[in-house]
Amino acid sequence: MPTLPILTTPRLILRPLELDDAPAIQALFPQWEIVRYLADRVPWPYPEDGALSFMRDVSLPAMQQEREWHWSIRPQSQPQTLIGVISLSDEVDNNRGFWLDPNWQRQGLMQEACEAATAYWFEVLQRPVLRAPKALPNLASRRISERSGMRLVEIVEKNYVSGRFPSELWEITREAWQRRNAEGNLGELAQTNDR
Repeated sequence: MPTLPILTTPRLILRPLELDDAPAIQALFPQWEIVRYLADRVPWPYPEDGALSFMRDVSLPAMQQEREWHWSIRPQSQPQTLIGVISLSDEVDNNRGFWLDPNWQRQGLMQEACEAATAYWFEVLQRPVLRAPKALPNLASRRISERSGMRLVEIVEKNYVSGRFPSELWEITREAWQRRNAEGNLGELAQTNDR
């Protein structure tokens, strides 16, 4: 598999996803607060082997083919503790997704993780635009997009685990991201480290 770097932020370590992460993901992920605003392709109720089969059959092969990039999110203070996942994808109009254990939410951690992943998207992968859909009721995710300098470009109806909602599509171009970076609006950029 191509080497995906470890990314760090002031409070987080983003470690490339590995099959060994499946038990921790299986223990955390099937919570209504996490899955309710995810696309309805996520099975619910979540199967007992959901994390293992998704990683083995979908995410890790996509990483091997360099179509997707997935990191586990871990606190710097507890590097062995997986608290979420952040992903990048070459999928049309769906380039970044994430989830975080509710016990770790509302601390600005996902904002840090998003800044690191977005920097990788634009600096390393050299993509021209990053787009992220979100269910309209998902206000916390919307705030992350707003704080990141993204702009709302479309609202359509989509199916989510918890039902059908208006779905916002947010985007930021590489040029807009670079401008924000030059102006110092991104805060402290993530560091990349060799594995």
